[in-house]
Amino acid sequence: MPSKAANGDKKKAAKKAATGAATKSGTKTAKKKSATKTAKKKSATKTAKTKSAAKTAKTKSAAKTAKTKSAAKPVVKTASADAPKESAAKSTRSKPAGRPVRVRVRQVRSGIGHRQDIRRTLEALGIRHHQHEVVVKRSPAIDGMLNKVRHLVRVTPEE
Repeated sequence: MPSKAANGDKKKAAKKAATGAATKSGTKTAKKKSATKTAKKKSATKTAKTKSAAKTAKTKSAAKTAKTKSAAKPVVKTASADAPKESAAKSTRSKPAGRPVRVRVRQVRSGIGHRQDIRRTLEALGIRHHQHEVVVKRSPAIDGMLNKVRHLVRVTPEE
């Protein structure tokens, strides 16, 4: 009959073998999971590269077709070298009729609680705080900014 110590040793050995097998199988499972994640990342990266390569190819082909179209148009010169050049006054653009050159912009509502791009647009217009008023020169860029923050500001023509 085996002694109690021998029985205990057998139990410990069996326990070690079981935990060792579990640890090894757990390690294998973890390795499989990490390998799967890595494979997914690689495939996602390849997909992104493929998409960007396709966009680049489309852009290049569009640029080539634009070049060929512009190259196909014949260049016709109407003015001769001896003809007098137009005056600078005629070549400048005239001001639009119903649009003031400068406008007064006043912030009437707070930018707090609005998106970051809206707050930055207020900052770009030069408005620092609520009820702050600035005078800006009209341009397409300024018009776009004013359109973006139209619910926060009041725009009046400058006299």
